[in-house]
Amino acid sequence: MSFFEITHKDNTSLARTGIIHTDHGDIETPIFMPVGTQATVKGLNTNNLNSIGAQIILANTYHLHLRPGEDTINEFGGLHNFMKWDKPILTDSGGFQVFSLGKQKEKKEGTNAYPLVKIDDEGVTFRSHIDGSEHRFTPKSAIETQHKLGADIIMAFDECTPDEADSTYTKKAMERTHRWAKECLDTHKKNTKHHGYNQFLFGIIQGANHKNLREESAKIISSMDFDGIAIGGESVGYNMEATKNILDWVNPIIPEDKPHYTMGLGHSPKDLFDVVEKGIDIFDCVSPTRMARNGTLFVHKKISNTYRINITNAVHKRDKITIDPLLENSPVGHYSRAYLHHLFNTSELLAYSIASMHNLYFLLNLSKQIREAIKENRFQELKNEWI
Repeated sequence: MSFFEITHKDNTSLARTGIIHTDHGDIETPIFMPVGTQATVKGLNTNNLNSIGAQIILANTYHLHLRPGEDTINEFGGLHNFMKWDKPILTDSGGFQVFSLGKQKEKKEGTNAYPLVKIDDEGVTFRSHIDGSEHRFTPKSAIETQHKLGADIIMAFDECTPDEADSTYTKKAMERTHRWAKECLDTHKKNTKHHGYNQFLFGIIQGANHKNLREESAKIISSMDFDGIAIGGESVGYNMEATKNILDWVNPIIPEDKPHYTMGLGHSPKDLFDVVEKGIDIFDCVSPTRMARNGTLFVHKKISNTYRINITNAVHKRDKITIDPLLENSPVGHYSRAYLHHLFNTSELLAYSIASMHNLYFLLNLSKQIREAIKENRFQELKNEWI
């Protein structure tokens, strides 16, 4: 059985449905992945995740390396056993987090200051955002760390360049990413099975917002023996116009028979349509749960043109309707807006759990609707209803 199979193609776009096969179960695509940065989707347990239909979650290599450490998780037999989640997991390589640290100003403690990140051709030396301790990631160590973490899908170590980077620096960073990609593959191919099950490695296309570099990166990453192809970079998911342009540049190049992954996408429900119609199979984003913890909840466009309401607004104090009356079968769909407003107003922890479950279910349910629409050749019809 192949790792990925396409089950249906839309007749008006590049949208398709598929199945990713892993030892922890199948993943129906297109699919949104909830983000469980530190081996937990904030405020939710694994029963909550199952109740909202999560098929796969994402965990963060950088954060888990710092706490509790990959060796500790390895002693438990990997993340699945550590967090008691029996479905697929994807771990990123830590490259984006290191990039984010690099964009921060130097941290000052008394009269001492230190740079958070130093990049060289062999890897990255960085300071922990927690205590300032020094750490180093190389392509080899990033893969070895993810082997210990034991996710079903792991990511190559890359250098994520900022949007504003000029072509000279972006090309240098891209070429470094390509060398690192080969090192990651070489390390992974020595042993692709850990904790008793198979792991699959994705390569990452970089090149910032430079068309020629994106195309070059797509060609080189696609020529390597990766199990899947990810499109990375600061723009992806953050700047949707740039994201769509990047996908148009790389789509004619990347292999059709491998899963395509836009990293960090899912800030708005309409963003899913923008990338699915360009052949994207999986996507993730921290925004849905982050917004939820601040009281911002997704709703259908018929309720709000912005696809969201702020439950902390006073207008909801005596609001008897549910969060989104159009959202059927939600495990938290029976709660009134007034109740959730009250929970936020009193800083009750349950507020964050209900709100997070709602936002994640919203995107997971939308993913399911999109899959069904593609299979029935009515993807554009569904998109028109939403957009």
